[in-house]
Amino acid sequence: MARKASIGKTADRHDPLIDGFLQAISAMRAASPNTLAAYRRDLFDCQMGLAKNGQTLAACNADELRAVIAWWHQRQLSPRSVARRLSALRQFMGWAVEDGIRSDNPTRWIDNPSLPASLPKSLSEAEIIRLLEAAAAMTPEMAALRALAMLEILYATGLRVSELVGLLVSQFRRNPEVILVTGKGGRERVVPLGDTARAAAARWIECRDGNAGFVLSDVMFPSDDGSAMTRHQFAQMLKKLAIAADIDAARVSPHKLRHSFATHMLNRGADLRSLQSLLGHADISTTQIYTASRPDRLAGLVASAHPLASRRQDR
Repeated sequence: MARKASIGKTADRHDPLIDGFLQAISAMRAASPNTLAAYRRDLFDCQMGLAKNGQTLAACNADELRAVIAWWHQRQLSPRSVARRLSALRQFMGWAVEDGIRSDNPTRWIDNPSLPASLPKSLSEAEIIRLLEAAAAMTPEMAALRALAMLEILYATGLRVSELVGLLVSQFRRNPEVILVTGKGGRERVVPLGDTARAAAARWIECRDGNAGFVLSDVMFPSDDGSAMTRHQFAQMLKKLAIAADIDAARVSPHKLRHSFATHMLNRGADLRSLQSLLGHADISTTQIYTASRPDRLAGLVASAHPLASRRQDR
């Protein structure tokens, strides 16, 4: 029997209907806590907009949703933010129909906003080296070893920041050449570390093991108080390193380092399929965006790799 639920006119961040949707996608897709939190925020914002006109997620129609989208534009949300909220709304409505909560899906009649082309922005190889040098120069030594190990691992593997701060010290105890990472949707992938990252990790573990405050922590990179380092704490650390390295801090973020890893790997000859596997992208189209920033590389690849290229050059 289909489960029925309703949404009151007062917005509640823990509405049972939204909670039911989040529980469903958590079970079906193994969605991460960060993904669930983002869905909750976006659906709550939509619910607030509907409540302004006395309507609910359970009973609204397409025109009422268009009014919410207009409200988003009035608040000067970017097209990408509007598209993200609309995506959450589409998935919610699809679930509500499947679960018998609604008989129709009003988002079927709503167009997606046009998005400007957005190419991934990365740091140069020289800037990455300056960040690493800034990390090595930090004081005290414990902070330097931790920062250097985190940067080396992040740049060597292209991990997401949530994957980096979630690493366990047990994964590094035997100085492994590869580590098993659980990414989005619970998908696992094997990621090679490289000699430099392994050496940085080993130096950090030696320091970590000598700190009594870290003995009871399972995570690879505890914060100073022994608790797991958060994504925000690592991002703040990166900003400080950027300033020390004389790099515009606005250009430096954990995700920019992931972009840098992908761009530099592609520039040095990595193929897209291997890069897709390393980054943990479910769809190759997500990885292909990196080729758009280097059309010259693709032209050079054809010139050097195509079987008729050498014959044409001999003519």
